[in-house]
Amino acid sequence: MYQEAANLSGSLVLRGVLALLFGVAAVFWPGLTLVTLVYLFSAFILINGVMDLVFGLTRFVATDQSMLTRMLTLLFGVAQVGVGVYLLRHPSVSFATFILLVGFTLLVRGVFEVVDGLFEDGSSMYRTVMIIGGLMAAIAGVLVLFQPEKSGVAFVWILGVYALITGPLLIALAMDVNRQAAVLAKPVRTR
Repeated sequence: MYQEAANLSGSLVLRGVLALLFGVAAVFWPGLTLVTLVYLFSAFILINGVMDLVFGLTRFVATDQSMLTRMLTLLFGVAQVGVGVYLLRHPSVSFATFILLVGFTLLVRGVFEVVDGLFEDGSSMYRTVMIIGGLMAAIAGVLVLFQPEKSGVAFVWILGVYALITGPLLIALAMDVNRQAAVLAKPVRTR
């Protein structure tokens, strides 16, 4: 159990650091070319997708996770990997196509995380982070979907700010997972 929690917290820290790096690149270099942005986002979404697949598969082993959460995690991991692979194979996609892919990915992630936070058993920290992160993703997704093509810098800033906010949330969640695993690993003392 402790090793599974350590692996989970390690993947959450990695995702948080990647989100921070992506956010810094997007906010401080908003004039990135579309192809560079597509490659950055593709790598980010592919890594998230693979981690969601691994996390979803490990959740199938755990008996305390709901079937809905396990299936949603796996489906969303497959969808993220699919978007990432598509963008890597087609780096010269139009800006409109890129906006749609990013917007729908963020919107679906947001809905999934809010559902996970509301209905999954877990610590109050986990549930709170999932709901806040989900709301942020859904808001960013809606903003991206309604972002006109003509103002690309604003689009990049929305992505960057979203990543800069969710990165620390993921790292905080990793610390909570470690803390809970350490509490569970301590032997119970009897008098």
